[in-house]
Amino acid sequence: MESPTPIPTANRTSVLEFLLLGVTEKRGLQLLLFGVLLVTYTLTLLGNLLIIALTLADRRLHTPMYFFLRHFSLLEVGFTSTVSPQMLAHLLAARGAISRHRCFAQMILYFTLGAVETLLLAVMSTDRFLAICWPLRYPALMTPRVCSALVLACWGASLLALPGLFAWMLSLPFCGPRVLNHFFCDSSPLLELVCADTRLLQLVAFLVAVCTLLTATLITTLSYGCIISTILRLPTPGGRSKAFSTCSSHILVVSLTYGSCIIMYLNPTQTGRLDLNKGIAFFNTTVSPLLNPFIYCLRNQLVHRVCRDLLLRGRELSSKIFRA
Repeated sequence: MESPTPIPTANRTSVLEFLLLGVTEKRGLQLLLFGVLLVTYTLTLLGNLLIIALTLADRRLHTPMYFFLRHFSLLEVGFTSTVSPQMLAHLLAARGAISRHRCFAQMILYFTLGAVETLLLAVMSTDRFLAICWPLRYPALMTPRVCSALVLACWGASLLALPGLFAWMLSLPFCGPRVLNHFFCDSSPLLELVCADTRLLQLVAFLVAVCTLLTATLITTLSYGCIISTILRLPTPGGRSKAFSTCSSHILVVSLTYGSCIIMYLNPTQTGRLDLNKGIAFFNTTVSPLLNPFIYCLRNQLVHRVCRDLLLRGRELSSKIFRA
């Protein structure tokens, strides 16, 4: 789609509020979707908060793998909470109005948390590579200090790359119409409403997305290529099965996250594909954060043992309290 023709300054009207079209305009479907999304959001919070609580409560989970998983779950809680509560309110009220400032704040949080998640997944794949391919050197390489530094590096890289783009976009004139063809304030529908030439901004945003996504994808692909090669050389079937079980969950999460982001944002022209982007974004912000706790914990025997032990400990403590 061609960039919109600039409008003379005299004819420009500042937009103070946007109207989100949402997923559907049919009232019955809105109420049904509200119920489904409320359950999904609640389970997402409970699942990710359970991972955070378990990895803090039990010393057996005080390892680099679960340290990164805890931070990933924190990011998932923030990421889905950036979109879902507002979407629930709009579905219930059947009104999608959002102020300009809230809209921009939502966009900034969405992209910042999403970028940190993308980089953290690459760090997690590197952690698995070191654990499986260099097991003897792994404890010396992945110390608590190194793990904390890697998480901070993910935040630092995102906060260095994105604020300039945010400031640039916020400085552009939005002249209307004020209707956003989306259920939250994504960059693509916002650019549709700019009454100025956005081609350079879209190109720079595309280059930032390429650097972030392709770098993370390359690191992850190389890590798992080495991991699979190492696993196939293990002498015992049991060792191969255990190693594959550890890595398969992470590969699935990486595929879902990177795949959806590549489809949405690795396009030099961010406008013109709003319906496709909206469908993928709905999966990425509501379904994927719900699946991740189950993907990571469903086949994890250590997490199962920790849960059982904590439940037994809680039962013993409650029985002692009632006896007293």
